[in-house]
Amino acid sequence: MKWRLMAAAAAAVLMLQACGNDDNNWSTLSGDPTLVIGHRGASGLRPEHTLESYQLAIEQGADFIEPDLVLTSDGEMVARHEPILDDTTDVATKFGAERKRTRSLDGVPTTAYWASDFTLAEIKTLRAVQSRAGRSKAYDGQFTIPTLAEVIALAKSASTSTGRTIGIYPEIKHSTFHAGLFGANVFEDKLVAALHTAWGNSKSAPVFIQSFEVSNLQYLRGKTAIRLVQLIDADDVKDDGSMSLVAPYRQPYDFVVKGDARLFSDLLTPAGLDFVKTYADAIGPWKPYLVKTVNDGVERTGDTTLTVNDRRVDGSTGVVEAAHARGLLVHTWTFRDDSGIYGFKDAQTEIAYYMKLGLDGIFTDFPATGVAARKTVD
Repeated sequence: MKWRLMAAAAAAVLMLQACGNDDNNWSTLSGDPTLVIGHRGASGLRPEHTLESYQLAIEQGADFIEPDLVLTSDGEMVARHEPILDDTTDVATKFGAERKRTRSLDGVPTTAYWASDFTLAEIKTLRAVQSRAGRSKAYDGQFTIPTLAEVIALAKSASTSTGRTIGIYPEIKHSTFHAGLFGANVFEDKLVAALHTAWGNSKSAPVFIQSFEVSNLQYLRGKTAIRLVQLIDADDVKDDGSMSLVAPYRQPYDFVVKGDARLFSDLLTPAGLDFVKTYADAIGPWKPYLVKTVNDGVERTGDTTLTVNDRRVDGSTGVVEAAHARGLLVHTWTFRDDSGIYGFKDAQTEIAYYMKLGLDGIFTDFPATGVAARKTVD
């Protein structure tokens, strides 16, 4: 990542921000407080992508809930993190191994139970389970897999009952994969139709559409005024704070298919941000792209154990400032109370640090922590 290209501008903007945070003058693009987005709901406490997880996120104060979307065999949009059902449902206890199939997912041969091989009626017989090690399994087997329509209904109902607008933040999962099964942009057309029915074709709709691919967002730009978000991935962050880019996290997969040599990191250079601005309203980079942290072997948290929490925090990389200079919002992911806290003792402190840099939105598995962090900033 070419951090030096942005360093001087970043320093100047940060100095201005440091002088201008009085009276709740947030450093976000709009000047409004940072959005708290329930990542797969309140997935730290409930099985992800269930109505119960989304409901808890709303109760904890999340502004948006995030349904990752995949298609069933009969073309229904359901909320799952991947088109693979194995790790997040009890599918193996209800359907035999003969329902498994080997497919290529972003270039990786994968044998699994695929949502696209099951009807919605079949998927409704499944129950969600906690997929992350170390988290409570107390709710396994209790909650069904929701459709997008059900998520929209929940957001609308909660907006009425709480008196605050609850938005949704759908992600189109693996657009190229789904296009190979259902046809080019069939998925995107279904999503836009549902969102326009619910909220109209408006930039002010309480909706962001996100994708790690590029071509589908470019297509959507010609179909909707709803805000679009270009996600930026990586597979790891190196000891020196630079990004590790290894397939399938090296490039947008549609770039791979087209032979486009650009990496995810290239989309955050000045030229890359200019390109993204032609079709998207926001960028959604993984958080180590935004704040440089270094593993220098120094224990800082006082627990005598060296972990990622002990990394030295070197500050903004300049990406937030460069994006804002182009009118692009910046939303980052994922903040977790129980893992991946790079350079901070706890998640609340980490989130507050990012918010003070002007992040327009943060994704967290624990929305209550995000809301608590925001209160320390305003």
